[in-house]
Amino acid sequence: MTPTRLFDCLDWQLQKFPKEDMFAAKENGIWRKYSTREIKQMVDSLSMGLLHAGLGYQDGSIEGRDKIAILSNNRPEWMILDLAVQQTGAVLTPIYPTISVMELEFILNDAAIKLVFVSDQELYNKVQSIRDKTPSVQAVYTFNNIQEALHWKDLLHTGNDEDLQQLKVSKEMVRPEELATILYTSGTTGFPKGVMLSHHNILDNIMNVEELLEPICGSTDRSLSFLPLNHIFERVITYIYMYRGVSVYYAESLDTVGENLREVKPSLFSTVPRLLEKVYERIMNKGKELTGIKKKLFFWAVSVGNRYEIDKNLGLWYNIQLAIANKLIFSKWREALGGNVRAIVTGAAACQVRLLRIFTSAKLVVMEGYGLTETSPVISVNRYETFGRKFGTVGNVIKNVEVKLAEDGEICCKGSNVMMGYYKRPDLTAECIDSEGWFHTGDIGVWVDGNFLKITDRKKEIFKTSGGKYVAPQPIENKMKESPFIEQMMVVGAERKFTGALIVPAMGNLSSWCQKHGIDTSSTDKLLSNPKVIEHYKTIMEKYNPFFNPVEQVKKFELLNAEWTINGGELTPTLKLKRKVIMEKYADAIERIYAAD
Repeated sequence: MTPTRLFDCLDWQLQKFPKEDMFAAKENGIWRKYSTREIKQMVDSLSMGLLHAGLGYQDGSIEGRDKIAILSNNRPEWMILDLAVQQTGAVLTPIYPTISVMELEFILNDAAIKLVFVSDQELYNKVQSIRDKTPSVQAVYTFNNIQEALHWKDLLHTGNDEDLQQLKVSKEMVRPEELATILYTSGTTGFPKGVMLSHHNILDNIMNVEELLEPICGSTDRSLSFLPLNHIFERVITYIYMYRGVSVYYAESLDTVGENLREVKPSLFSTVPRLLEKVYERIMNKGKELTGIKKKLFFWAVSVGNRYEIDKNLGLWYNIQLAIANKLIFSKWREALGGNVRAIVTGAAACQVRLLRIFTSAKLVVMEGYGLTETSPVISVNRYETFGRKFGTVGNVIKNVEVKLAEDGEICCKGSNVMMGYYKRPDLTAECIDSEGWFHTGDIGVWVDGNFLKITDRKKEIFKTSGGKYVAPQPIENKMKESPFIEQMMVVGAERKFTGALIVPAMGNLSSWCQKHGIDTSSTDKLLSNPKVIEHYKTIMEKYNPFFNPVEQVKKFELLNAEWTINGGELTPTLKLKRKVIMEKYADAIERIYAAD
């Protein structure tokens, strides 16, 4: 029977293609494989343990479902917990391990979290540090063995006939249209907002996407997982793997991805553009280390790849050159990724066309897609087949999802993938889902060749780094402007490696500080480039950065010698920043921020 709830995917795999390595992870330096049957037993045991502890489905309302949080790296236990919590009718709330303590406190209280599961000592300490401020939390369990902590296996319950019957009843109570998970995303106010997704939301998205992977992977293939499971993108693709019978191997860390790819030899993996950039940079650096004919051949192959066009035949001579480049050079690139990769799925941020071009020429198909947490997440994706891909776009809209462009070009989406709403925030829900059920994404787009969607701009101020992490600039700017030395500030970093900032100093206060420290103030340009002044502003950044998550912290900045004004065009009549104008006007300064990296 086709799954109707997410946890049904486990029974589906057990019936259709039980595996010896449904999941695998490194334990003491060796790949430990978990069979489908073993995972099924562990999921059921944990479900019974949670039910035995009185957690689960108290009543049919959203508030009548117990909330359980997880802060952990990717590992089999992550998915075991996800499946077990679902079977009880409780709701899993994944939280980024790098979250600030302030935001963690907010989420634990907002969702009235009852149990927290963490992976290691550091995260255990983080949660424990705010236990006195989070009264709903009854206990904290760890995946690693920590002396003073409760271990997750303490909850496993073998169960008698009565327990098994209780679990069966619990599973039957869970309906497809009911809440499956709450995912907190960054909000413009600085507080995260909880996206509510039902089993139906996520499972429909899975079914509408999984057939696109048919030419790429099946029950004899492996995948490598390293994007955070607390993001809906990696979680959904894991369920697709489960449904298709693809084995999931969990990378030890981001630092070991290269080594793990060579060990696992996956057919497919998902990533974000920033990691593809790192792979490319590593390959190019190795190329630069070559000498003589090998170096010439390497860069000749790169130049051939850089001319590749997906939808145009460049002629016989080009095709011969590309075949030679693939045999001599690009084959080694494929070997570095394990030798079996047929496709790479990327999303969460725009991928540079130059990367798409070179990887595709090297027979590494990059399927770039688009979606949001609120859309479960996939809206569109470039297909594996050549006719279904176009560089610079996010592909065709998937089946059973509708997309229209509003008058201002905003991308609006309708379908079973659109969220139930924001948790406890009907006001925010009403702002983005209109009376006809269209979800307004906040992204501006155009159609290319009639059916390829291209993102051209961002209506909202929130942006993503090239690593796919959201950054809300206003809270950062507002906090840092508390410094008497900062007059104006604009956070930058959309599709970049890190968060940076343009800063207009408060010249009166800065001049006074300079005079006290014996710095010449006769030339503002010289003053702003003075090493002591730069160091002073670095200290200011270091003071305020701890208020934010690592991805939101300002790594580099440029000091500007001109105040932003209404007359100058940088401010609206209500003194809001015209971000696009400032970015265009100070493009050179922004490039200097990222030049060295």
